[in-house]
Amino acid sequence: MIQFFRQMSGKLGSNVYAGINGNTDPKQISFIRQLQKEMKEKNQLGTNLAFLETVVFDLETTGFNPDKGEQVISIGAIKMSGTEIKEEQCFYSLVRTNSLIPAHIAELTNITDEELLIAPSPSEVLLKFYEFIDSHVLIAHHAKHERAFMQKWNRDCLRSSFEHRILDTSFLIRLQQQSYKSEPLENICSNCGIEVMNRHHALQDAKMTARIWQYYLKKALESGFNNLYEVYDYLARL
Repeated sequence: MIQFFRQMSGKLGSNVYAGINGNTDPKQISFIRQLQKEMKEKNQLGTNLAFLETVVFDLETTGFNPDKGEQVISIGAIKMSGTEIKEEQCFYSLVRTNSLIPAHIAELTNITDEELLIAPSPSEVLLKFYEFIDSHVLIAHHAKHERAFMQKWNRDCLRSSFEHRILDTSFLIRLQQQSYKSEPLENICSNCGIEVMNRHHALQDAKMTARIWQYYLKKALESGFNNLYEVYDYLARL
């Protein structure tokens, strides 16, 4: 199935249906049409941060360079509304791969080759992830890594670019620490008093990232920031 999502401008291109397989379930086409409508209506940059709907997500991969054959092996995500973490609204899936994963990755993630051989296909997982995230803003820690893999994943499976907005945790951290340098997830958790559990499990990492976002979003609101426009403007002037 081929679908084309455009979000950065709040609009979907009119050619979104051009590549859809003729055998696609009508419900899936209806979903795309509804997503198109929502994208046009939303003004995420101007939405009050206290009500901004987001999805915090994490990928586990076989390495750091998707263009050199590294692959996504699991994905986890959790929804938020403002500072509220919606614990019951989670997404998690392994992602099928036919190649063996490096031993150190298997040890790090506790994911086995046998599990990945019977996992859902990359295209199936990606479509389900889109259905889960809908038109929400995405949040990730070290988001450059997630963006690179999502772009490759989209090109390979959907023949489209990945254009959902992804905000890095540093987006809010820098409001409080202007000289902030990137740090491992567990270090940020320690700084915020967040317990580190099941590190390198995609869903658990997403949940910890959500708590980091929650921690710094509360500080941003207390500091008087109302929306993404104001945060972008402030950071641009640092």
